[in-house]
Amino acid sequence: MYAHQYLGSLAVPKIIYRCLNRDTPDEFVRWLDRVNATPQISVLVGASSRRSQAGLPLTDAYALARQHAPSLLLGGIAIAERHARKLDEHERILAKTERGCRFFVTQAVYDVTSTKSLLSDYTLAVREKSGVLLPIILTFSPCGSVKTLSFMKWLGVAFPRWLENELRFAADPLAKSLELCERIFDEVWDYARDKGIPLGVNVESVSIRKAEIEASVELLQLLRRRIERSER
Repeated sequence: MYAHQYLGSLAVPKIIYRCLNRDTPDEFVRWLDRVNATPQISVLVGASSRRSQAGLPLTDAYALARQHAPSLLLGGIAIAERHARKLDEHERILAKTERGCRFFVTQAVYDVTSTKSLLSDYTLAVREKSGVLLPIILTFSPCGSVKTLSFMKWLGVAFPRWLENELRFAADPLAKSLELCERIFDEVWDYARDKGIPLGVNVESVSIRKAEIEASVELLQLLRRRIERSER
């Protein structure tokens, strides 16, 4: 496993993403037996389309995880863009919570409105059930070129028209994306704090370009400092 073979010396918790699109129940249980030997945090990822019949259904995977690896800390995916279309992502979060998820990770956030709408509906639904708001981890990713922008859109990340224009026609798209990510973070972070939603931050690069990978490290430090200042 990459996380333990190459990152084993890092004394930090590691979140392992497990894609289920090629798993059978037996293969998934064997994987659970391996990860059950040491404390793990994992996000299970189902098929990309309801029409896809390949692999292990996400609901079955959650049930097997509860049965074979009860100590596994499970997380789920939350997609604000899907909520903008169907207005039911908060219900998906609640359903995954009932199946054992204890935190949720978003796609890269560039659409403030859909993200805040999801957080709002999730908060209202939890309060209606007198439940507990679970941590939502917001993902931020630099976008330093039109090629990266196109790839991120293919992945399903939503870019409002005005923001896409800012990136496409910026003299330095990478610097502009860091500036926009900071502004987006500030708005969503303040909104979530007002609602009492526990937020986390995940920063990643979807590009193999050295400049964009280095920019993701810079963005992580920028957002970390903003969090630290907000908590003083």
